Amino acid sequence: MTLANLLSVNQIVPQMKATARWEAIGELVDVLVSTGKIRADERELIWESIKQREQTMSTGIGFGIAIPHASSEKVSEVVAAFGRSTTGIEFDSLDGQPVFFVVLFVVPKDQFQTHLRTLAAIAKFLNDKTVRDELGKAADATQILHVFENRSPRG
Repeated sequence: MTLANLLSVNQIVPQMKATARWEAIGELVDVLVSTGKIRADERELIWESIKQREQTMSTGIGFGIAIPHASSEKVSEVVAAFGRSTTGIEFDSLDGQPVFFVVLFVVPKDQFQTHLRTLAAIAKFLNDKTVRDELGKAADATQILHVFENRSPRG
């Protein structure tokens, strides 16, 4: 699995409207609903799972990156959405800086290893300044997906 396998053009928001953490998470959860990755009637349950995780500690990990995530019995495979903000999102990040890249993902309940591997892969991928620069310059969702496809480690 590569990170690019988790995303399609429709799961990428090249210009997020959100300016704050909870709005950003909601915006990306809505993307998962609109793309059929999660059912509309299960949106609130998944939102609550992510919110509960986020309240223990912000997933704004620094370098303009946030990776909100949760596990849920409402998904049977890993689902994800990616958002980019050119103005920055207040995310209560560990470094106190705004977030420009948000990767939200949900893993099936009781798949702890998958959860950790997905989180680690996303963090490692976005920790590369070249990747962040390319994602920042990409003109649209198609170009953003292209960065994920060309830069994602195989494995």
